[in-house]
Amino acid sequence: MYEAFPYLSICIFMPLLGALVLTAIRDQEVIDRNAKQVALLTSLFTLFITFLIYSGFDPNDPAFQFEEYITWLPQFGLDYHLGIDGISLFLILLSSLLIPICILASWASIQRNIRLYMALFLILESLLIGTFASLNLALFYIFFEAVLIPMYLLIGIWGGDNRIYASYKFFLCTLAGSVFMLVGVATIYYVTATFDIVQLNERTFASGMQHWLWLAFFASFAVKVPMWPIHTWLPDAHVEAPTAASVILAGVLLKLGAYGFVRFSLPWFPEASHTFAPYVYGLSIVAVIYASAVALVQKDMKKLVAYSSIAHMGYVTVGIFSFNMEAMTGAVVQMLSHGFVSAALFLGVGVLYDRMHTRLISAYGGVVNQMPLYAVFFLLFLLASIGLPFTSGFVGEMLVFIGLYQEHALVASAIAIGVVLGAIYFLKLYARVFYGNVTNKLVYALTDLSLREITCFAPLAVLVFWLGIYPNTFVLPIEKALKPILAKTHPANGSVVGVIDDDHSPSQ
Repeated sequence: MYEAFPYLSICIFMPLLGALVLTAIRDQEVIDRNAKQVALLTSLFTLFITFLIYSGFDPNDPAFQFEEYITWLPQFGLDYHLGIDGISLFLILLSSLLIPICILASWASIQRNIRLYMALFLILESLLIGTFASLNLALFYIFFEAVLIPMYLLIGIWGGDNRIYASYKFFLCTLAGSVFMLVGVATIYYVTATFDIVQLNERTFASGMQHWLWLAFFASFAVKVPMWPIHTWLPDAHVEAPTAASVILAGVLLKLGAYGFVRFSLPWFPEASHTFAPYVYGLSIVAVIYASAVALVQKDMKKLVAYSSIAHMGYVTVGIFSFNMEAMTGAVVQMLSHGFVSAALFLGVGVLYDRMHTRLISAYGGVVNQMPLYAVFFLLFLLASIGLPFTSGFVGEMLVFIGLYQEHALVASAIAIGVVLGAIYFLKLYARVFYGNVTNKLVYALTDLSLREITCFAPLAVLVFWLGIYPNTFVLPIEKALKPILAKTHPANGSVVGVIDDDHSPSQ
């Protein structure tokens, strides 16, 4: 039943259908009354379908499941090919969970262009799921780049005072790197005559070509992570973006680059990945330490959380290129944990901003007295970001450190500095905002979380504990998916089925 039904296509096209319904409504009164409900119901139905996919997924099977294949333009290698493994499964679940949370979080704060705002989030959901489910490289690239458009509009229309600058910087920086990837995609089709990812997984490229293709893909993926020193678009985008856009940007969009490294760079260009791994380590170490140090001196809560995201993604990239199963698994788990935790932290900052209309740390103090429930939720997610045991952050970071220490003890010791700095800047933030003297009389008028806001935080809190206490639910399917990828990076332990020589002649 699970293999015969197009679950993935429904997840991709249902949000698009919801967006079309929103655009078809012409009566302004009907729009204002029903746009939010249509968007929320559509996203919840999509989430329900992803739960069905999860229930039917075999965690012991490393192969792609729920495959759908339709011949489209075979003369150009463009086929509609979908499928998921243990890595893409959880990223699709994460995307489909965060979209309804984003819609709920925007329920009261967005008062203009409501229809367009909700339609953009539904389109964004469709594109994100399409990116993680695509098994055709050209189809992946279309989804991968199209994600930029709704996010650009969300920042540019509903952002802060410098939204135009931030949206242009976000769009141009991420698009610039993708131009090189487009050249790499075209080169791969030229030498293999296929875009099919399953077929390309059975091949590898000769040494000289690998290095150039690795760099072409790296240019796009590194910007989206983002890695130092091409990270500067992220703090600006986060600060100016509306709360819900920051949630999806940190929760899912930052994972696109890391997913690309795992899905393409390691299995297709293993020799080049080994060659460039020391440079990735260096950039990741700088990202962790530099971003953590910058976070220490931030006066804006949102910018502090944004720099913490750069630091945490540094653990992900160094884990991916460790070529060690524990560290690679930890990197993927950290991607998921960061998706839960960073989304919740940005939601938390948004809760205060909606009430006080300021993100300055100095404007607060003594918030715990007025918002005790909010203080508990924020502390939970803050401690999870630090890596407290029994939370999701602990599992991902410990796996990365354990695996990385086996391969490169010095690198593991260097990025451990980020853990210490992270504890300092987050605990300092919590102490200044929630305790101490009240510096702003408006704090006395704060009200605790509403039922709608609790509904946004509760599922993320459950996931933080679920992943922290029962990590095997996530770890086992991820390990199964990573095994064939790791085998390609260590040919002695696996097998390389095909070689594509520099003279462009494929051989089996």
